[in-house]
Amino acid sequence: MTELDSFERKILRELQRDAGQTTAEIAEKVGLTPSPCWRRIDRLEREGFIRKRVALIDRRKLGLNAHVLAQVKLNAHGRANLDEFSEAIRACPEVLEAYVLMGQMDFMLRIVAKDIDAYERFFFDRLSKLPGVQEINSTVALSEIKSTTELPL
Repeated sequence: MTELDSFERKILRELQRDAGQTTAEIAEKVGLTPSPCWRRIDRLEREGFIRKRVALIDRRKLGLNAHVLAQVKLNAHGRANLDEFSEAIRACPEVLEAYVLMGQMDFMLRIVAKDIDAYERFFFDRLSKLPGVQEINSTVALSEIKSTTELPL
């Protein structure tokens, strides 16, 4: 793995806070001139430290008020075909994140929906019908205490 120097860590910190900044703005904040700053950003992108730059959108402004964490357990046949379930879950736009777990449950999903009724429809019409699903435990998040995409650098 490539070691990052202090400038590269500062650049990543700035990009995590606001990826819309110009290279000149970032360079000024991290103590570089624009050209070497641009070269470092380019290298960080080429080497995969920066996967992509995105806009973070407030789900509530779009009317996605239900935030649900669902733990999914697959049956024995389903566990043998994790790829099939994984592929099916990737096709669900309501599922923002999906993790394979160790322990009693096989997956943890972070799901958004317009409201609880919309989640219920998603649950019964799609999620519970995915290949190999044996059990789903859903937990509704009442409020958001912390939400960040910034990694500790």
